[in-house]
Amino acid sequence: MGKDLIIGDARHELANTRRILERLPEEQLEWRPHAKSMTLGGLTTHLINLLNWQVAMIEGPELDLATVPRRREALTRVADVLAEFDANAAKLEQLLADSDEQSLGEEWTLRSGDRIIMRRPRALALRTIGFSHMIHHRAQLGVYLRLLDIPVPGFYGPSADEQVQ
Repeated sequence: MGKDLIIGDARHELANTRRILERLPEEQLEWRPHAKSMTLGGLTTHLINLLNWQVAMIEGPELDLATVPRRREALTRVADVLAEFDANAAKLEQLLADSDEQSLGEEWTLRSGDRIIMRRPRALALRTIGFSHMIHHRAQLGVYLRLLDIPVPGFYGPSADEQVQ
């Protein structure tokens, strides 16, 4: 996967994610659609953590899940969500700009202690468990907003809320 392609993907998906985060209702961050679901704030914090993982993918040869907290406390203020997202998105974009084809092609490992979960070229890992994973949870966030009757932004074309009647 070429550097220009991965940078373009990153910019596009980060911009889309930022657009939905801007719509978060602070007074609803404790809301959850089902007892087995994360709260809105918990899901949002997970999205932020996925961005942290993307940064880690560029910075090092592996991520060991046994060394990171299982769940972090959910962020409780939209301003904090946006500030952390913006800082880490800028960091990721700079790391990608500073990377080269060789480093993007190097093997990257996701592990949990001694158990290897995945080994892939860094760019492919970034695409699958970085961007695709973020897109998956961003879509969940869109469902949460829909259930709360908050207009959902379109990502790859207009959403039902953006359709001109």
